[in-house]
Amino acid sequence: MVVVRDATETFTAQRPRLFGLAYRMLGSAHDAEDVVQDAWLRWSGHGDAIDNPAAWLTTVVTRLCLNRLDSARARRETYVGPWLPEPILTTDPATGPAATVEERESVSLALLTTLERLTPPERAVYVLREAFGHSHAEVASVLDVTEAGSRQLHTRARRHLATAPAAPPRADVGPLLARFVAAARDGDVAGLESLLAADVTVWSDGGGRVRAARRPVHGRDAVARFLVGILGPSRWRGTGAAAEVNGAPALLGFQDGELVGVVAVDADGDHIRGVRFLRNPDKLTFLAGQVSRSDELSGRPS
Repeated sequence: MVVVRDATETFTAQRPRLFGLAYRMLGSAHDAEDVVQDAWLRWSGHGDAIDNPAAWLTTVVTRLCLNRLDSARARRETYVGPWLPEPILTTDPATGPAATVEERESVSLALLTTLERLTPPERAVYVLREAFGHSHAEVASVLDVTEAGSRQLHTRARRHLATAPAAPPRADVGPLLARFVAAARDGDVAGLESLLAADVTVWSDGGGRVRAARRPVHGRDAVARFLVGILGPSRWRGTGAAAEVNGAPALLGFQDGELVGVVAVDADGDHIRGVRFLRNPDKLTFLAGQVSRSDELSGRPS
């Protein structure tokens, strides 16, 4: 019985890191939870006999994610409208490492979206190397490839990501987000335009479940009018709360106490270059559960 308790405690201590790994691999909190649960079932059978629990569990979780990525990609090819990752509160220690700038960047909505460009092995190598600092020898062991193969996959991943549109430098977007939301709620199109970069883009993820733009909206004027049409005084009747979502400030929208949307922005200096508006209710349930357990949200509805 003592051995079982020790094995359980070992897995529990590893669980946040394993969730963080699976989430970065899959871009889905629910799928990450499923993978961690599958890893637990494998671990519970013989965890007490494993010499290096962290390495063994990393290998199991990574390979379970690889098994899911091909089917996930096929589902996303038929997804209605733009696909965005499921948002998470990164102030929640249960979701894995997000203490350093690098750890927060590795879980950003912009990067997770861009990682969809990679093949499953490329994504695995990139996440293990860039987000978790594993050596090529360790990655090679996890993926059952040579060190040279790991280096080649990493090089290819970085090359593919280099062709993606550059994300703006990470900045403190909190004050800018507050001004942005205030202008949208007031229906102040001119004020909103002054906060947007000329090449701004908004992605609205409704997944076919709720009304949302089926294609990205580009350009300062079009984005400003689109956002006022959604968040302006004639449309929005809910309340908002500030939160750290995927490592950056974001606005959570509530109606009748229910989480109905997340607005996250990418900013460059004094201007917003990207807006990600998550409305698919299926993608908000994990975050809603985190919110219900959090005492840190500013303006959270009671």
